[in-house]
Amino acid sequence: MKSKWYEYKNNAVQLRKKGISIIKIEQQLKIPRSTLSGWFKNIQLSEKQKENLLFNKNLGLIKARKKAIAWHNEQKNKRLKQAEDAAIKVVNNINIKNKDILELALSMLYLGEGSKKNIETALGSSNPLILKFFISILKKVYNLKMENIRCELYLRADQNPKKIKSFWSKELKLPLDNFKQINFDKRTMGTKTYSHYKGVCHIRCGNSAIQRKLLYLSEKFIKNIIVNY
Repeated sequence: MKSKWYEYKNNAVQLRKKGISIIKIEQQLKIPRSTLSGWFKNIQLSEKQKENLLFNKNLGLIKARKKAIAWHNEQKNKRLKQAEDAAIKVVNNINIKNKDILELALSMLYLGEGSKKNIETALGSSNPLILKFFISILKKVYNLKMENIRCELYLRADQNPKKIKSFWSKELKLPLDNFKQINFDKRTMGTKTYSHYKGVCHIRCGNSAIQRKLLYLSEKFIKNIIVNY
């Protein structure tokens, strides 16, 4: 009994003899692969045709990978946008003019990143955004004068101290005179530093009262959350 695809057999066979892949013939003629495999089992392809089939197969895999990467990147961007929109919604519900909220936010940052060994208010980071936030809250909540801020830089051996000091001065909007000390990590000698890395800037304001309040505030807040939730 002839299959309903039989009238397309000659066309399919001719395509196969030209070295066209079964997948492409299936897509072109809309004939099931199982049927095509039966028709093609006795067809002998030349070495050149086999090479072309392998080449096209590999080319197809490359295209498929590119499509997969593009799809995953698109999905990732969608998830990032969703996360960003959710974050914006939360931020818009917060009264950033409320000094208690600002002080609480700083206390949580200080709990994770601030200096605790020495009796002083100090925080170091390689991220300018964190240090800008730190300085901003010190000014807005504690009325700290900028001349009371002292900065130290911790750099890798191959970094230019003058350029790095200028970078942090501009980023933090602090005078160069506020940068009192530069330290180099001798362990990094002989290794090249990435151009985007600007070392670690450590900000000190020498006010132990602020440090004590921030640490107590973060501790009391966390304990309150644990007890009540």
